[in-house]
Amino acid sequence: MKRFIPFHRPSIGEEEALEVLEALQSGWITTGPRTAQFEREFADYVRAPHAQAVNSCTAALHVALDALGIGPGDEVITTPLTFCATVNTILQVGAKVVLADVDQTGNIDPASVRDRITSATRAIVPVHLGGLPCRMDEIWDIARQYDLKVVEDAAHAIGTHYHGQPIGSTEVPSRHSDAVAFSFYATKNLTTGEGGMLTMASKELADKCKVLCLHGISKDAWNRYSERGNWRYDVVDCGYKYNLSDLQSAIGIHQLRKQELFIGVRRKYAQRYCELLQDLEELELPPDDPGARHVWHLFGVRLRLENLNIDRSEFIELLRGEGIGASVHFIPIPTFSYYAQHSRVDTGDCHTALQLFPRLVSLPLYPAMKESEVEFVAERVRKIVHQASRRCFAAAV
Repeated sequence: MKRFIPFHRPSIGEEEALEVLEALQSGWITTGPRTAQFEREFADYVRAPHAQAVNSCTAALHVALDALGIGPGDEVITTPLTFCATVNTILQVGAKVVLADVDQTGNIDPASVRDRITSATRAIVPVHLGGLPCRMDEIWDIARQYDLKVVEDAAHAIGTHYHGQPIGSTEVPSRHSDAVAFSFYATKNLTTGEGGMLTMASKELADKCKVLCLHGISKDAWNRYSERGNWRYDVVDCGYKYNLSDLQSAIGIHQLRKQELFIGVRRKYAQRYCELLQDLEELELPPDDPGARHVWHLFGVRLRLENLNIDRSEFIELLRGEGIGASVHFIPIPTFSYYAQHSRVDTGDCHTALQLFPRLVSLPLYPAMKESEVEFVAERVRKIVHQASRRCFAAAV
């Protein structure tokens, strides 16, 4: 059977399995003590006072925007280089999406954000692409100047550090966002299968999010039923079914405890890729920031198409032929038919994002890989690039 290296394999160990089994045997499988424990440990990890476990990063973004009062008539600025969920949550609270362009890292460009502000702008949603932090100091400066809310989409950025602080940290006054949303989807650095977390500094906001995450009920199910005879509760808002179960949190508790190990492996493998591919004129390596801790959720190379006689789709198919899975992050929002015709989506001028997109290819990178597999991928990338190089073809002619 031909060797195949998938784009991703999760790292789930015996600790996670035993914790899930104990949760099953406890009889408490929905939101309960393990979810509360996961929230506490996650808040400590990112250095924030409040953490709300939810069933997806999408839910975290949605509930944050809702709790912050973003709604009809408001404009929210975000990036065109993101998954559609970022944009959908803005539309779902009734606000207008305004797309700012990205810089050459693929992260939102603060200068473009500033250019897109109007009198209706209420919030900014930056996305830390691939685990590389956005230029948050500039974004926070803009938010203070125009009295805007900031909700970070940190789906790729658990464990990322910016100026010495974890993404999500609220330890430094005036250098943190109103809320930060994390993803625990199957392919993320920390997985619970499906799931997410919202962190924030404000207790008032945290209390509001807690109510919204479970139908708008004034007390969560664990507290309500753990108090003998207390069957009374009140519905104080129109909420959602966004809670995370104890079965998922059982996995998350141990995934969180392994994060520093996982990050170390990811950084090691990213460095190895760079060593093996840095001399290729047909590729541009993914950006890094020496002043930050990049967690390398993605290793996204950029093809120099002017030096190749194949396009990105052909490159990916050739990789698959060599037994390697690859992906693309992300298809720009303006290219989707729904957003292109939506009255509440202002696509603006996303020139840099649209230029980057045809060049982007994400290679496999995850802790379950072996270093020999990283080297195999790099060797096959070199082979494909050499065969498709315009430079080599010209020399042969």
